[in-house]
Amino acid sequence: MSLSMYQASIPVFIRMLKNLSSILDKASAHAEARKIDPSVFINARLAPDMYPLSKQVQIATDMVKGCAARLAGIELPSYEDNETTFAELTARIDKTAAFLQSVTAEQIDGSEEREIVLKFGSQEARFLGQAYLLNFVYPNFHFHLTTTYDILRHNGVELGKKDYVGNY
Repeated sequence: MSLSMYQASIPVFIRMLKNLSSILDKASAHAEARKIDPSVFINARLAPDMYPLSKQVQIATDMVKGCAARLAGIELPSYEDNETTFAELTARIDKTAAFLQSVTAEQIDGSEEREIVLKFGSQEARFLGQAYLLNFVYPNFHFHLTTTYDILRHNGVELGKKDYVGNY
């Protein structure tokens, strides 16, 4: 039996978003327990030229909602990118997971050869659906998830590998 585009995308994204939400919950509890202003974590970066945690979460959710919409050939939801609290970031994750759950296997399956065109200012990148999922979305999604994890871990939040990978 082969792996379908739906199986390789939507359930994986939802699972990892759930893990991300749990990581943010731990960070929020850590901030509260140690009386640290949560904005310290939300605005933290690993390096001066990197995005802060809030933007990492925004990009991670944008990656997967964009992927689902493009592979399904449906309208891409737009978010304001104005989250400044753990609760708002978690709500964004929940909204993204709800959108992903609304996309069906019938909409995604068969999208391996669908042309995907991304615009970056005056430049564009062209992919076929499978290459878009495997070579663009996966690495970008996991980069931003990992960077969120790393920012929090670097700032003392007690996280481990199991928080990132979740339960099997």
